[in-house]
Amino acid sequence: MRLQFFDDGYRRSPFAALLVLLFAKFVLFRIFLFKGVTFTGMLSDLAAILAVLLVCELAIPGRWKGLGYWLVNFILSLLLFASTVYFAYYGSIPTFTALKALNQVGQIGDSINALIKGVYFVYFIDLAIISIVYCVNRLRGIRVKGRKRIGRAAILLGCAVFCLALSVRSVYVAKAIPNELEQAQSLGFINYQAAAAWQAGSESLAAKNGNLDEVTAQIKELQASYPYQSESESARSGQAPVTFGQAKGKNVIVVQLEAFQNFPIHLSVGGEELTPVLNKLAEGSYYFPHVFQQIGQGNTSDAEFMSNTSIYPVGNMAMSTGYGDRQLPSMPRMLQTEGYEAYTFHVNDVSFWNRNKLYPALHFNGYYDKPYYENDNFNEFGPSDEELYKTGIAKLGELHAKGQPFYAQFVTVSSHFPFKVPEDRGPQLHLPEEMDGTHLGDYLRAVHYTDYALGTFIEQLKAKGMWDNTVLVVYGDHFGLQPDKADAATISSQLGISYDSRLSRFNIPFIVHDPSQKEGHVIEQPGGQLDMMPTLANLLGLQPAEKGVVAFGRDLLNTDHNVFGMRYYLPTGSFFNNEVLFVPGKGFEDGTAVSLKTMEPVADIEQYRSDYDYIMQLMSLSDQYVRLLPKRGPSQ
Repeated sequence: MRLQFFDDGYRRSPFAALLVLLFAKFVLFRIFLFKGVTFTGMLSDLAAILAVLLVCELAIPGRWKGLGYWLVNFILSLLLFASTVYFAYYGSIPTFTALKALNQVGQIGDSINALIKGVYFVYFIDLAIISIVYCVNRLRGIRVKGRKRIGRAAILLGCAVFCLALSVRSVYVAKAIPNELEQAQSLGFINYQAAAAWQAGSESLAAKNGNLDEVTAQIKELQASYPYQSESESARSGQAPVTFGQAKGKNVIVVQLEAFQNFPIHLSVGGEELTPVLNKLAEGSYYFPHVFQQIGQGNTSDAEFMSNTSIYPVGNMAMSTGYGDRQLPSMPRMLQTEGYEAYTFHVNDVSFWNRNKLYPALHFNGYYDKPYYENDNFNEFGPSDEELYKTGIAKLGELHAKGQPFYAQFVTVSSHFPFKVPEDRGPQLHLPEEMDGTHLGDYLRAVHYTDYALGTFIEQLKAKGMWDNTVLVVYGDHFGLQPDKADAATISSQLGISYDSRLSRFNIPFIVHDPSQKEGHVIEQPGGQLDMMPTLANLLGLQPAEKGVVAFGRDLLNTDHNVFGMRYYLPTGSFFNNEVLFVPGKGFEDGTAVSLKTMEPVADIEQYRSDYDYIMQLMSLSDQYVRLLPKRGPSQ
């Protein structure tokens, strides 16, 4: 039998073979991500693949046609493979904008490897076989003459018809369906990328023609129309907001805990507290048990962005990557007008997630990254949380000695996925045998260490005389447990808690400790990461509007009803309010809601339509607002 796929002197086109193979891969892609296929979805994929191959048939010279086709096969296979792994973590389909984050991959190799399943390599089986056959045929000196080429005119006409049809349909679906997963399932991977490119172009054009003052006025008008009372009785009666200025003039330390969910707080396993330090801190602080992540593609860096700006992340890229060149209204900028200096601490290289751009955009006076820490080889990032705090205490101690008020941000990494804590670090957590060595068990050990390290930091603050004049803010950046490695039923059973695959997963801790507090308070008001900056601003006696800052979140100490959106890990249009988490389908009508209190489905969703409309408008205005922010100069 003679087989030839790469031909040196003849013009053979494996058009039909590639069409079948690629179609099979796209069917597998749908099964991996959407757990099934639909006729319209497969038809969309088939049309897109056919269009790509027709372009190849037209554009690639005859001599290189075989090589060109299999190169296209390899590229598409690689994209499908990477997108499948990406979906396993984010629950979203990456668009071409995710390529801007490729430089981050090398620094989180352990995390990526932990997500890859052997079955995903099925995308490359045909390429492996083809390579073997090619090598065998070359060794045997076999050549097969090709067939006549498809007529160029017919190819050109076919390309034009298919591409036009796909473009029109992609634009229509993108406009009609805000839910990104529904878009991708309907359009298919290739057409979804085309729709994303069209949308990005439209947004770029709108930003060039937009006006920041007009958008700001629209935001204020929309927020004023919110259908619920948003402030406490004292504020509505004309008095100052509750706790306003209670911590005015105090130093501020914000600790962002990596991959830290709320459920471990006040939870014991085998008689041992998982988070004894946070438990004690919460008891003497403002503790918000119903706060949820709102991050986008930027993950941890997006959490930093939101907690400092109260601006929604856009849905198609990390904020540090896309908007690190702007003058971002932020907590550091506001406090600097009050005489503060602002610094941020992170053990990784500052270029990771483009923080070398984000931190100047947020207007930190300086940052302390990898070169400032001793590498005790805790995990793939290097230094442990204990090392992070040790360096931080030394730098903050210098400011404290000079009487310089400061705002300091610490970004921890010791509880980063895949949650492997060296056995000789911190107190050991003794877990039941069924949890030992599991994803859940590893996570609990990582959380336990992170809590311990925070305790060492608090003790150092007390020893240096800084504790009594410092507001300490602690919150989680995003979820930790991976749904495919620890399902909700297993977690609930092994820990004896009610764990919901969405509510519990996205629920993060938020604790604000003011040393002037006489007692702790549990604040039941639901909120998100956008609400952190306005809440802290109130305690510090700052009014963002008076500082020229547009806040899309609310002060949780002075809000009796809240609604806040989430995108990326949930589709655009998802929101939380005081009662439910709502997730849209193709639109509002086919969406679903689950109660925050009972974790049970809520049948009557019509009552939440106004919240859905409000959030869709607010998030759109937030996107417009951040795109229109002025670019910063070298000294800004």
